[in-house]
Amino acid sequence: MKIKGKKYKTIWFENNVVKIIDQTKLPHEFYIKELKTIDDAINAIKVMEVRGAPLIGATAAYGIVLALMENKDQSFLENACRNLIRSRPTAINLKWAVDRMFSKIKGVNSSDVLNIAIKETDEICEEDIKFCKNIGLNGLKIIEDIYNKKKDTVNILTHCNAGWLATIDWGTATSPIYQAHQKGIPIHVWVDETRPRNQGANLTSFELNEENIKNTIIADNTGGILMQRGEVDACIVGTDRTLSNGDVCNKVGTYLKALAAKDNNIPFYVALPSSTIDWDMKNSENIPIEERNSEELSFVEGLDNNNKLKKIRIYPKNSKSLNLAFDVTPAKYITGLITEKGICSASEEGLNKLFK
Repeated sequence: MKIKGKKYKTIWFENNVVKIIDQTKLPHEFYIKELKTIDDAINAIKVMEVRGAPLIGATAAYGIVLALMENKDQSFLENACRNLIRSRPTAINLKWAVDRMFSKIKGVNSSDVLNIAIKETDEICEEDIKFCKNIGLNGLKIIEDIYNKKKDTVNILTHCNAGWLATIDWGTATSPIYQAHQKGIPIHVWVDETRPRNQGANLTSFELNEENIKNTIIADNTGGILMQRGEVDACIVGTDRTLSNGDVCNKVGTYLKALAAKDNNIPFYVALPSSTIDWDMKNSENIPIEERNSEELSFVEGLDNNNKLKKIRIYPKNSKSLNLAFDVTPAKYITGLITEKGICSASEEGLNKLFK
């Protein structure tokens, strides 16, 4: 996708370093950061210089490449894999990518292992681009159906950032929007601000602006009244982990949007590549829900009058706060899952039909 008219991926390997778009600096500064060590990769995931389940997975894969460049010793690599998996526990793509990489390089002759790892990482990234584009083409049918009935601007509500910045390219929830825009369908996106880190306001709106797609940032609690007023035609969100029964774990606040959509008879779709499906876990209560630093709630960051980034406290010093990063939306509230292989019901039966 594009930034200032130039095409970018979110991560790439160049001159023996991994390059990323540092998302903690968006939208005020576009900065390409270099990751040179496994610790750099782990830190980038932890502090959310990269974020979004597919991109976290790709960063973990590149992290193993960087680890191999440091030390090909088996115990060093095993420790690197463990530390990567611990860096953010909720998104299943991270463990999926680490397991895939480790199974590929385990026991390989040291003279070949680096090239094999780089090749596998490239394949993971290319797969994600292909999957996300196909998600867009499959989800396009939903938007086309709405437009054909309405013959007016289609209003989509999304939560957090499931855009191309969360993947390698195209995005998940935004991919159908980009496909519809390229086809000439008039689109407007309601963008949840997504407190506390404001991924919607800082990232989703930013990338939609770069693609010249009309969008409006709203406070996280505004979606319900917009649905009541008939100003939302469909909700499309992403996911960090989807269980085989169709339950979805995504950025906290997703569950509330699904409830509001259900109450107002508005379709609620979840877009995901198959790498985000957890086929083994059966009970959503077992999903590790990341609890992040409470300072993400009590401080905000923005530009002051001198165009300098400043971080300020907004809560009383003695107040306690709880910063849960994700919630779970039960399958019964989800209209359908948009995947690279098609659209299915949020159920074990639906997923098994697509992924035999």
